[in-house]
Amino acid sequence: MNQPRHSSRSPDNGQAVRAAAARALVPVITGRGSLSSLDDHQVVSRDRGLFKELCFGSCRALCRLEALAGKLLDKPFKTRDADVQALLLVGIYQLLYMRIPPHAAVGETAGAARLINKPWATRVLNGCLRRLQREAGPLQAEVDRDPAVALLHPKWWLKAFRQAWPDDWRAICEANNLPGPMTLRVNRRHGDRESYLEHLDAPDIGARLCLHSPEGLTLDEPCDVGQLPGFKEGLVSVQDEAAQLAAELLGPTLAPRPGARVLDACCAPGGKTAHLLELFDVDLQAIDSDDTRLARVEDTLSRLGLEADLAHGDATRRDWWDGTPFDAVLLDAPCSGSGVIRRHPDIKRLRRHSDIAKLAELQARLLDNLWPLLAPGGTLLYATCSVLPEENADQVAAFLARTPDAEATTPEGVAWGRPAGAGRQLLPSADSHDGFFYARLRKRAD
Repeated sequence: MNQPRHSSRSPDNGQAVRAAAARALVPVITGRGSLSSLDDHQVVSRDRGLFKELCFGSCRALCRLEALAGKLLDKPFKTRDADVQALLLVGIYQLLYMRIPPHAAVGETAGAARLINKPWATRVLNGCLRRLQREAGPLQAEVDRDPAVALLHPKWWLKAFRQAWPDDWRAICEANNLPGPMTLRVNRRHGDRESYLEHLDAPDIGARLCLHSPEGLTLDEPCDVGQLPGFKEGLVSVQDEAAQLAAELLGPTLAPRPGARVLDACCAPGGKTAHLLELFDVDLQAIDSDDTRLARVEDTLSRLGLEADLAHGDATRRDWWDGTPFDAVLLDAPCSGSGVIRRHPDIKRLRRHSDIAKLAELQARLLDNLWPLLAPGGTLLYATCSVLPEENADQVAAFLARTPDAEATTPEGVAWGRPAGAGRQLLPSADSHDGFFYARLRKRAD
């Protein structure tokens, strides 16, 4: 795992950022919430990078941190002291995964107990973390005998990956355990990616061309979007390379048909919506069932100077539809997120095996509801950020079997991904794209 370098802070700031990270982790370790709404403004600006690393890094290594905590404690903390447990996990993460001076990792983490109104825990945390310093090697060797601990994934995830990808499951886990790279999508309305590379020279931001997306650039190191030249003016957006391929797959349908009517059925947060509008002259309707997330789509389009018909709508229903068929439908379906765990590491803890069948049932309902809205000869692009066949190849195979006028047109001669039934599967790559699945389906005109 990467080991970010963070200098030690003043005691007050150092304790505050650790206390804030512990509070943010409590909903995750108790199964009641995620990091999706993480607000880094609760800490001073210079500590925001450290805050995010403590939160996301601790989630990535959560299985292992908890196993080690169990060895360090004489008895588990009570449920009401989940915040103290979170502080201990944050301390273990710093000692094992970050290049923070050990005295700062121990002292400021233990001292943060006072800021969560648990001063009694200072001594406990100090003792546990100092023991870890002394016995790190033997303790890690002991807990790593469990593959779930060593690979930082709950057992059911390991079993699911092994069944789906017997030759690749370990590489999937390893990719999941590293932060994903920061990838940009250059707005073709303002120039190509080669031109934008020149803009990055002045702020000395290193980047390389993506292999598969013609609009994609991957940065050598992540940076704040405020440092990106022209970001506020809409020259560039942040979007993983795999997600950018949706526009390429819909290109053969949309490029020859100016004014084509397009539906983006589960549009938030709006990256694919914007990409389609940047590349094609289309009449695009975008719906989402979450008003908060729909507002993010509106903000994205406003920054880019793009327009779409945005509406709150449930894609399993049709009460939002005006009855006019669509030439193309993009269904980026709700899924397990198993292909983007590296960006949302709390998925490892919060997702349950029983969720997969429920998600597959929802995906089937979405496909069946949206297919009749497609005009004859039109294209539906089914996409997920999952690597599980139940949501991908098996889902599409079942749909084709019950839908006589549907045929798969997913391209075979592309350089990305691998065949997966009637679609193509990308597995997460440590220094490249996320895990994604695509299946392109055409409605027969006869």
